[in-house]
Amino acid sequence: MKKFANVFLALLVAFLVNVNKAGAQEVKNGLTWYNDVEKVYELSKKTQKPVFAFFTGSDWCGWCHRLEANVFHKPGFKEWAKSNVILLELDFPRNKKLPEKITQQNAGLQQFFQVQGYPTIWIFDLEKDKSTQKFSINARGQLGYPNAPRGQEEAVFLQNANSVLKNQAKN
Repeated sequence: MKKFANVFLALLVAFLVNVNKAGAQEVKNGLTWYNDVEKVYELSKKTQKPVFAFFTGSDWCGWCHRLEANVFHKPGFKEWAKSNVILLELDFPRNKKLPEKITQQNAGLQQFFQVQGYPTIWIFDLEKDKSTQKFSINARGQLGYPNAPRGQEEAVFLQNANSVLKNQAKN
């Protein structure tokens, strides 16, 4: 019976991990990154925070990994992100398959923002038409890997991000 309980527990954990991957969020280095625009919209409305969309190639983009290590994993960014934005990861992997809904969603946002290189970050507000259930995006601004001396990437990135946050949403 004990062996059965351990097997059941292992299957339950595996199921929950897979639901989480296909679901809405992943916690990385103390930050919750969402991958579902519907969930991000709900949280954005509830908290009155804009969306911080990180366009990445998680399994191939060296500059994306560098941005994560030199900015996103740093304490100042973590504090800033938790206070100011809802994090949305829009992944374009080459060696793993995402759920079709997420792939289509990411491609649509990539096309909307005309993203041609990675990493790219857009900060924006979302609105949803109650009758059509379609989103409209009010972009505040774009960021990328910061042009900064080594070791100062986080400070420069946060300075740029705060400038974007000050922008009023543009229609």
